[in-house]
Amino acid sequence: MRVVIVTESFPPDVNGVAHCALQTARHLVDRGHAPLVVAPATSPKFSASSTSFEQGGAPGGTGPDALAPCPVVRVPSIPLPGYPQVRVALPSRRVAAALVEHRADVVHLASPFILGVRGMAAAAKLGIPAVAVYQTDLAGYARTYMGAGEATAWRRIRSVHTAADRTLAPSSAALHDLEAHGVPRVRLWPRGVDTVRFRPEHRDEALRRELAPNGELIVGYVGRLAPEKHVELLAGVCGLDGVRVVVVGDGPSETSLREALPGAVFLGRRTGGELARIFASLDVFAHTGPFETFCQTVQEAMASGVPVVAPAAGGPLDLVAHGRTGLLVPPRDATAVRDAVASLVADPARRAAYGAAGRATVEGRTWAAVCDQLIDHYTEVLSARTVVAA
Repeated sequence: MRVVIVTESFPPDVNGVAHCALQTARHLVDRGHAPLVVAPATSPKFSASSTSFEQGGAPGGTGPDALAPCPVVRVPSIPLPGYPQVRVALPSRRVAAALVEHRADVVHLASPFILGVRGMAAAAKLGIPAVAVYQTDLAGYARTYMGAGEATAWRRIRSVHTAADRTLAPSSAALHDLEAHGVPRVRLWPRGVDTVRFRPEHRDEALRRELAPNGELIVGYVGRLAPEKHVELLAGVCGLDGVRVVVVGDGPSETSLREALPGAVFLGRRTGGELARIFASLDVFAHTGPFETFCQTVQEAMASGVPVVAPAAGGPLDLVAHGRTGLLVPPRDATAVRDAVASLVADPARRAAYGAAGRATVEGRTWAAVCDQLIDHYTEVLSARTVVAA
């Protein structure tokens, strides 16, 4: 099967959309399929005058895509104002050209909003089936950043997803939101987790002594430092006796969060084995964002054997079994976050039980298993098109 993955983000970007697109491409290659990725350029050197489809570097090359599992087409982009870590694709003919050049059987739209809209339009014009993967709560972001615009965001979401042959939602909450806003043909497709990389055995006592030299218990947050994540809700946790808050990630809110979270350790962006050691070395993982359609870091914490505190909203509702693998709290409630963390800090037996249960829960949620489900979705969409054509 020849698949073109049109994604709003791709490594070296570090976020859920980029990571999921990368894992999808890897698995398609492993299963003998032929993927091609189309993504925004990562730096100004990918100018509008460039015409090479593999301008970022094909596998085995020397560019930023040298480690990609398949060829990558980079589309000219600009940084999002006020959030330069996020790049927005500019209008380009490369999307349609890539679909034709690759002889795509199916188009995979990863979190379609800007580049994905062009991918959907190109797929429709060429008569290629499209599967749209919903990953970002754009309506929630509109409320956070603009104080309005939620209805406009849903109109755009509904428009692009209605045009797709199938929409895949990462959680029950996301599926219900999409259906409630009139998006048809929605199916559930969760996310995988690397249970080899993220595991309790990576707990590092030397790292723990470095982060908490006075023997404090470590409460960690991993993710973007941006307004929609509401990391400031950890301020009360910083005031708990015998607790050290550790923040992993970067973003536009970092400066204000350093002031809001006194005594917290900020480690910046961490990836790979280093991130796995940090996860496994935590005593409690606390997530604060109320707009998560899935929340991959919760799953990575569970794979690491760490109990979780998360808002009772969106993706965490599917992931966290309240009172068994962690605690769910009312969204945007700083007192509830502090009290939930405090209850786990005071009860080592419960922390251990929740951590073990969390690890057991995600054992079968490998990327291989989840991406095999994705291939089944592709196959069903292609079969449906064949039946209609006949």
